[in-house]
Amino acid sequence: MSEPEDVSVEASGETVDEAKWKALRDLERSAPGLDQASVRYQVVSEGERGLLGVGSSPARVVATAAVAVRAPRVSVHSTAQHSAAQRDESEPAARVRGIVEQVADAIGVDADVELFESEEEIVATCIGDDLGLLIGKHGQTIDALQYVANAALHRGGAGAKPVTVDAAGYRDRRRGTLESIALRSAERAAAGERVLLEPMTASERKVVHERLKEVDGVQTSSEGMEPNRYVVVAPG
Repeated sequence: MSEPEDVSVEASGETVDEAKWKALRDLERSAPGLDQASVRYQVVSEGERGLLGVGSSPARVVATAAVAVRAPRVSVHSTAQHSAAQRDESEPAARVRGIVEQVADAIGVDADVELFESEEEIVATCIGDDLGLLIGKHGQTIDALQYVANAALHRGGAGAKPVTVDAAGYRDRRRGTLESIALRSAERAAAGERVLLEPMTASERKVVHERLKEVDGVQTSSEGMEPNRYVVVAPG
C-alpha cells in the first residue's frame, strides 16, 4: 500500500452544514473505506439567502481527507470454482454475474463476484483489493452497472427481481447517505412540501421507508415503474 494522498472535493448547499454533508457524501464515493473522523473541512463561502430568493448564493465547502491508495491485486481465478459457484444459480442470477464480471474485466478491475438471491432480490457483491475504479467518481460507475443489470433483467418481462450491485462496502455507506436524505426530505415534507427522491432499487427504497416510518407528520410511498421507481415523501 502506498503513502496516503490527500483527496479533496468541493460541494455547495443552501447552508454550510448541507454543503459539508454533500462534500462528505462525494468524498466517501471517491474514497471507499473513508474514515469520516479524518475529514477536514474548509468553508469557501457561507452563502447568502438574498431577499425573496433574489441575489442568493450557495454556501461552498471543500472536504479533504488522506486516503491510502492500494496497489492492484494480481490473482488467478479458478474455472472449477466459478463453475461450482454458478451451477446452483438461477438463470437471472447467472445473467447478473455475467454482466458484472464482463464490465469489471472491461475496465481492468480484478474482482470476484459473490451472489445472494432471495425471493425478493438479487445482490451481487464484488470482492477485491482495488475496487475504486468499479465504484467510480461519486458512485457513477457502480450505479450505472446496477442500472444496466436491472434493465437487462426487466427487459425479459415484468416480475423480475431487483438487483443490487455492491463493492467495498459502498452500499453500507450509501445507506447512511439515504438515511440523511430521508431525514432532510422529512423536514421539507413536515413543512408542507411533497418531495420526490431519485430513482432507487427496492432495497434502497426500503431504507427510506423504514427510516421514516416512525417520523411524525410525514408519509412515504413508492411511485413509477422499475427500474425508475422512486420514493415520495409527503406531509401526512
